Amino acid sequence: MRNRASPWQSYQHIATQTASPAQLVLMLYDGAIRFLERALTGFAEDDPLRFNQTICNNVLRAQEILGELNQSLNLRQGGEFAATMRRLYNYLDWRLQQSNHHKEATGIKEVIARLAVLRDAWAQMLLQQRQPPPGDLAQAPLMVQA
Repeated sequence: MRNRASPWQSYQHIATQTASPAQLVLMLYDGAIRFLERALTGFAEDDPLRFNQTICNNVLRAQEILGELNQSLNLRQGGEFAATMRRLYNYLDWRLQQSNHHKEATGIKEVIARLAVLRDAWAQMLLQQRQPPPGDLAQAPLMVQA
């Protein structure tokens, strides 16, 4: 029996393969925000295992995305802006580490708010450059290993 990808997975794969680098950044922001929102749902869990797993796994996925965004910065060409973004990504990662370790939602909410500002600014930049954001991937699960 063959394991066939769902139509949604196929669409997602094609979207990531055909997106411009700028569109991929938008998709990464969307994915990080989505994982952090899922992490927040863990705080409503009564079962301690599900509480910890939901928060931890989703925070770690968001941290992987922040790591990708951080590594994609070109400090040589990006100058002070890239250096500032590196410091911001490092701070956001630190906030998520603290929130995950102490199982507190405040830091997760802070990171969501900051990422939402970056995401919206990035989407606006794409529109001004006439690069429409990729299909409605805000609801798509990002291709990050579980």
